[in-house]
Amino acid sequence: MNVLLGVTGSVAAVLTPKLVEALTSQGNIVTVVMTKHAPKFLKENVKHYNDDDEWGVFDEIGDPILHIELRKWADVLLVAPCTMNTLGKIANGLCDNLLTNIVRAWDGSKRFFIAPAANTHMWSHPITQQQLIVLQEELGVNVIMPVEKTLACGDTGVGAMADIKTIVERITCK
Repeated sequence: MNVLLGVTGSVAAVLTPKLVEALTSQGNIVTVVMTKHAPKFLKENVKHYNDDDEWGVFDEIGDPILHIELRKWADVLLVAPCTMNTLGKIANGLCDNLLTNIVRAWDGSKRFFIAPAANTHMWSHPITQQQLIVLQEELGVNVIMPVEKTLACGDTGVGAMADIKTIVERITCK
């Protein structure tokens, strides 16, 4: 299965290498797209596409457009971690970076998952809850719910990205 992994600027992005390893160990081919701030959380380099790659290859009409080519290639889209910023953009149809352009162009017949990661108060905020309704009920996004634990900020509560095993199990089950 071709897995397109979107990684956003959350502390949980530090888990990206382990998530890629877990997905590839199951026989999946993984391509990573990162938002601007995601690499700041990584301790090691992960090969990825970013906003700078989007229009660099476009010379004339008919040339490949990266967000469309990645959408065509992927069997499943997973955004993990998904920050509240990106969650809000997706719920409201905004597409101002490579990842959100892929989401906006996504083929609705293919599976799409997000694994949110947020501060407990951001997660429980009424706007987040409204956006989750839009994502799940109107857009058909599969949400892999965050879990309760002590977060990087020191708060304890629901908001930590689901564990890697849970994420891999969810996206590899058809």
